[in-house]
Amino acid sequence: MSGGFRILFAGGGTGGHLYPAIAIADRVKEMLSGHTDVEIRFVGTKHGLEYRLRDSLGYPLELINMRGLVRSLTPRNLLLPFVIALALFKASALLRRFAPDVVVGTGGYVSWPVLRVAGARGIPTVLQEQNSYPGIATRHSANRAQRIYLGFSGAADYLKTTGEIMVTGNPVRSSVMGGNRAAALNEFGLDPDKRTILVLGGSQGARAVNQAVLRSLENNSLKNKYQLLWQTGKRDYKDVTVDAGDKAQGCSLFPFAQSMDLVYAAADVAVARAGALSLAELTACGIPAILVPFPHAAEDHQRKNALEFVQRGLAVMVDQNDLDECDLIGRAVDLFESGQHATMKAAVVAQTRDSKPAVDVIAKDIIELIEETRKAKRS
Repeated sequence: MSGGFRILFAGGGTGGHLYPAIAIADRVKEMLSGHTDVEIRFVGTKHGLEYRLRDSLGYPLELINMRGLVRSLTPRNLLLPFVIALALFKASALLRRFAPDVVVGTGGYVSWPVLRVAGARGIPTVLQEQNSYPGIATRHSANRAQRIYLGFSGAADYLKTTGEIMVTGNPVRSSVMGGNRAAALNEFGLDPDKRTILVLGGSQGARAVNQAVLRSLENNSLKNKYQLLWQTGKRDYKDVTVDAGDKAQGCSLFPFAQSMDLVYAAADVAVARAGALSLAELTACGIPAILVPFPHAAEDHQRKNALEFVQRGLAVMVDQNDLDECDLIGRAVDLFESGQHATMKAAVVAQTRDSKPAVDVIAKDIIELIEETRKAKRS
C-alpha cells in the first residue's frame, strides 16, 4: 500500500446508523496503523446522536443540515427543497475540501446528499445497511455504490445496483465485547449463582415490554434461581421502579448504560426489540434472545430481522400484540427449564465461530477498494 488514506463516513441520527460507522472506522484505523497519513472524518447533523457524542466520537465531525419529509401537513415540508439544495451544496464543498478516497454511507438522512455528490464526482462509495429492509438513504444511493455490505441477506431484494453486494452481517464495536462477568455482576449488585435475564429496551425504553415485565413480576414468574438486569429506558425509569417495588428485590434496574460490555457480560438471555444493532451485539456477545419487534418500524423491518434470527435458531419471537397474554419473564425462565436455552446458546456460539467478524471483512474490503481504485487510475 502507498499514499495516504482519507475516508469519509456519512451516517447517523441514531445509534443504529452511527455505531456501525464507528466500528468500521476504528477497525480501518487499526488495519492502517502502520501508515502515518490516515485521516477519517464523520458527517452528521446537529440533531443526531453523533452531535451529542461529538466529544467522545474519536473523529472530527462535519455538520450538514438534512432531514426527511414530515409525515403530516406542516409548513416545514415546504422548506424541504431548500434544505436539500443547501445540503447538496455543503456536501459538495466538503468533498472538494477533504477529497476522500472513499465515502462510506451507513444510513440516516444525512448520508444521502454526501453519497449523491460523491457518486456524481466519481468518488468511490460503499454502503453498509443494517436492516432486512434497507433505509431510504441506502435505497436511493445503491445505484451508484461500488460495494454494499448487508447485515441481512433479504435486504438485497430491495436494492437496484450494479455494485457488488456482500452479506457480511453487521459490524460491532469492540468496546461492547469482552466484558468480565464477575465484574459485571458486582457492578450491578447481582447474584453470581443466579441466571440473569436482561431486559433491553434501548435508550428510551420499550413501554410495552416494560409493562409486560411488570405483569410477569405480579404473577411471581421470576423464580428463585433467576434475576433481572432491566434497562427501563430514561422515560419509564421512575414509574417502573415504583411499580416493580419489592417484586424486583435482588434485581437491578437502570435507565440506560454507557458500559454495554458489562451489561452483556452479566446476561444469560435477553428480552429485546429486534433492531439490527441490538441483534448484532447480542450475537457477538453470545446471548440468545426473546425478541419483541417494534410493530411501527419502517416496512415492519424489525419483524423481518427477528424472523431471520428465529430461523437460524438464535432467538424466539413474541408479537407485541400478544404481550397481554404472554408471561414474558415466565417465557424466559422456561427457556432454561426446558433446555431450549442451551440449544439456542450453541447456535449463537456457532454463528460467531463459523463466520469472520463483519467489521473485519468490511474494513479490509474498503482498504482494498481504495488500492484497486488507485491502481486503475495509474494504469
